[in-house]
Amino acid sequence: MRITWIEPGEPLPDPKHALREPNGLLAAGRDLGVERLIQAYSNGIFPWYSDGQPVLWWSPSPRMVLFLDEFAVSRSLRKTLRRHAREGRWRVTLDRDFESVMRECAMPRPGQEGTWITGEMRAAYLAMHRAGLAHSVEVWCEDELIGGLYGVSIGRMFYGESMFARRADASKAALAALVSLLRTAGFSVIDCQQNTTHLASLGAREISRDQFLRIVTRMTSMPAPDWGSLTIALPDT
Repeated sequence: MRITWIEPGEPLPDPKHALREPNGLLAAGRDLGVERLIQAYSNGIFPWYSDGQPVLWWSPSPRMVLFLDEFAVSRSLRKTLRRHAREGRWRVTLDRDFESVMRECAMPRPGQEGTWITGEMRAAYLAMHRAGLAHSVEVWCEDELIGGLYGVSIGRMFYGESMFARRADASKAALAALVSLLRTAGFSVIDCQQNTTHLASLGAREISRDQFLRIVTRMTSMPAPDWGSLTIALPDT
């Protein structure tokens, strides 16, 4: 197995050179600055690595995506959304507490010893957030943060990164609110990166890398919305 080492200032390789095994591994380096992340996401590439490793860059094929019109709301989730929208105990915010959402997403899951959302990753995406390129959705029960998600947005392309829940269905509520917001703002797809049963249950599916890159090229070339003017709410589906 050989991958390209990328020095600061050097471009990332074409995703077509990514390895088949491990699926999508493309390059390694040390640079995780805003400009590098913009270059990566604009070309269908994302970082994923653990503490003690260099920054590893990936572009797997197939690619898991959620087309917004295919978002699947189960009967139980629909019931939850309707109840909380009616009662008003849960509320949803946009970019209110990006740092806390990342911190919660970085907490190890049951059965996991560590997390890929390292301190270096948190700092890098906080810088992206300050640059207006990374966004969070928060779900609150009164004043308690009970769920949320974060991701990167370039043009009209949204790249989902991670989500968390402290109450049943709270992360799904965050995603439902995001899907509703993105539809209104002229988006059509969320990048989910890799296949999981959870994402598939929500309507996400795999497409080829070539198809994904065509979508990325088209959507990132569109003008970005004014995120500061967007409003988000818990959908009453």
